[in-house]
Order: sequence, then C-alpha cells, then structure tokens
Amino acid sequence: MLKDLVGKYYLDQNYNCAESILRAGNEYYNLGLHDRDMIVVAAYGGGIQSGNTCGAVLAGAGILSMKYVEQKSHDSKDIKPVVMKLIQQFNRTYGSVLCKDIKPQSFKPEYRCQKTVETACDILEAVIADYEKEKNF
Repeated sequence: MLKDLVGKYYLDQNYNCAESILRAGNEYYNLGLHDRDMIVVAAYGGGIQSGNTCGAVLAGAGILSMKYVEQKSHDSKDIKPVVMKLIQQFNRTYGSVLCKDIKPQSFKPEYRCQKTVETACDILEAVIADYEKEKNF
C-alpha cells in the first residue's frame, strides 16, 4: 500500500506532505522520477506555504499527471476526470481541499500532518483503482 511507504519519507526523512507523497508515489507506481524531480513539489507543503490547496492534494494530482498524461494535459482524456475524483474525495473526507481547513482536523504536534498524509495515500489509491476499473485499464 502507498501509505506503507510514505512514512519513511514523512516521518523518517522529514520531507513535507507533498514531497513525501510524490516520493512514495514514485516508488509505488514506478513513475521514473529522479531525486531532483521531487523538488518540484517542495513549495506545495503547508498549502503552497500559505494554507491554500493542501500539498497532499497537489502531490496526488501530480502522481495522476504522471500516470495519465503522456505529453501534455490537453491531449489526455483521463486527467480531468481522475483529478476531479481526487478533489471530490478530499472534499467528502475533509470538507475542503485547503490546508487551512484540513490541518485543524488532523494535525498533532508530535506527528505533524501524518494522518492527512496517510489519508491522502488511501484516497489516491482508491481513486486510481476505481478509475482504472471504470475505464478498464
């Protein structure tokens, strides 16, 4: 499971939510990203450093992009519907996709946003499994 991998990045190596999810997703889904590529999501932690869209959501969308976009978004029939499923599930789970709304629901000083990161992994895995079953991938 994806969340079985994410702890080694989030807790053990102190990456932020977005970095941890992308690193775990890269490993779990064999996305072929290199260490340097992971830096692209560093600013997404803490809701793009401002309490805005949760970095876990954004990293999840990045993983979906790597899975369902060959060259550019406009050429993918899959990226919009699968990302919409991700957003809808976050909204069902937390009532929002904003870090400032999600963080008060699960942040604990001793674990930071570990619960959110693990929940994001569960959501992402379920979205991918459901989408691929629906589309017969």
